[in-house]
Amino acid sequence: MGEAFRVSRRSTLRGAAGAAALGLAGRPAFGLAQGATPVATPVADLGTLLWQVASGNGLTYGTSLATWQADDPDYLRIVDREAAILFTEDDLLWWRLKPTPDAELDFQYADRFYEIAESQGQLVLAAHLVWDEGFGEGWTDEDIWGLDETAARSLLFDTLDAMVTRYQGRTAAWIVVNEMIDAHEADGMRRDYPWYETVGPSFAEEAFFAAQEADPGALLILNEFGFETDDEFDAAADKREKALIVIDNLLAADVPVQALGVQAHLDAADFAARFDADAYRQFLADVASRGLKILITEMDVLDDGLPADVAPRDAAIAEAYATYLDAALDEPELAAVITFGLSDRYTWLQEDYPREDGAERRPLLFDADLQPKPAYAAVKGALGAAPPRQSLWRAPREG
Repeated sequence: MGEAFRVSRRSTLRGAAGAAALGLAGRPAFGLAQGATPVATPVADLGTLLWQVASGNGLTYGTSLATWQADDPDYLRIVDREAAILFTEDDLLWWRLKPTPDAELDFQYADRFYEIAESQGQLVLAAHLVWDEGFGEGWTDEDIWGLDETAARSLLFDTLDAMVTRYQGRTAAWIVVNEMIDAHEADGMRRDYPWYETVGPSFAEEAFFAAQEADPGALLILNEFGFETDDEFDAAADKREKALIVIDNLLAADVPVQALGVQAHLDAADFAARFDADAYRQFLADVASRGLKILITEMDVLDDGLPADVAPRDAAIAEAYATYLDAALDEPELAAVITFGLSDRYTWLQEDYPREDGAERRPLLFDADLQPKPAYAAVKGALGAAPPRQSLWRAPREG
C-alpha cells in the first residue's frame, strides 16, 4: 500500500474504523462468503415490532444499514420492518464519497441510502462529518496529516458543506464530530486527530457551526464510545468525566452541540459485574442537565470470553443488552436506541474482530438466518419497560 493512513488505538478497538482506513470496509463479506446468495428464510410473526414498542414510550428505535447490504432483499425486509431510523453505516464515509484526494465527491451511494430510507418511511441519522478515520487505501498520511491549515480547512469544511447541503431537510440528525474525546487530556480533546493538528483546536466548534448553518433543522451530535466499562486503554469513569468537560467547553463557546451520541459497543463477558449502572445513570443525567439529548447510536455486544456453545452465549449477550438498557433508558432525555446492524449476517465484529476459536460472532438481535434471538426479546422488553417520554421525532411511518 505504500505509506498507510494512521490507524489509531481506536481502530484496534473498533475494527470497522480500521478496515475503512485500510480500504477493507464495504466488502459484502460480513457473515457471507463474497458473492454468495443469501438463503431466503421466513421469519416468524413477531407481533409488535421494535419501532412500534419503542414509539409507544416516546423512543425511536433504529439500526445501521449500508447500501450493499440492501442488495439482500430478505435482510432489507427486516430492516424495513423493525426500524424507524437508519444510521448511514458506510455510505457517507470518505472512502465512499472521495476515495482519493483528487476525486470529485461521489454521492451515488448516499443518494441510494436516502432513497431507501424515504421509500420505507424511515428517518436518517447521517455519519460522520468529522472523523479521523473512514478514508480509504487511496489516502496516505501525507494527504491529511501533511496538509497546511489552509488546505486542511478547504478539504474538511468544503466536504462537510457539500454533504450537509445536499441532504438538508432530509436528515433527522448529523453526527458532526466522531471520536474526538481523550480520557488522558485535561481538556478532554484528542491530540492524535488530524483536524486538531492541521485546522487547530477550534475544528469541532467550527464544524458544528457550519453544520447548523447548512441544515438548521437537523439535530447535531457529538458521538463517542467507551463510557460503559473499562478497557485496556481507558477507565470508563475517566472517559465520562472528560466527555462532560468537552461538552461544557463547547457550550461555553455557544457551539450548537445538541446531543451526545453514545456508541454502546458492549462486552458481554461479566458485563453486569463490570458495569457501574448507578454511575452510568448519573453520567446520562449530567449530560441531560446541560440541555442535550442522548442517543444510543451503535449498540452491539462483543462475545469474547463466552463459550462457543450458542445457547449460553446468546443468553449472556441478551443479559448484557438488558442490563445496559435497564440503566440507560431510565434517563428521560435519551431519545433513540440504534443497533449497529440488525442481524449477525452483517456485523463488523465478524469481519474485523473474529473470535479466536473460529465460532461465528453473534452480537445482534437476529442470527445469520434472520431468525430472532434472545437478544431481540431482551431489547424489545427493555424498550417496552422504558419510562415514557416526549418523542424527539416521529418517523413518517408513524403518521
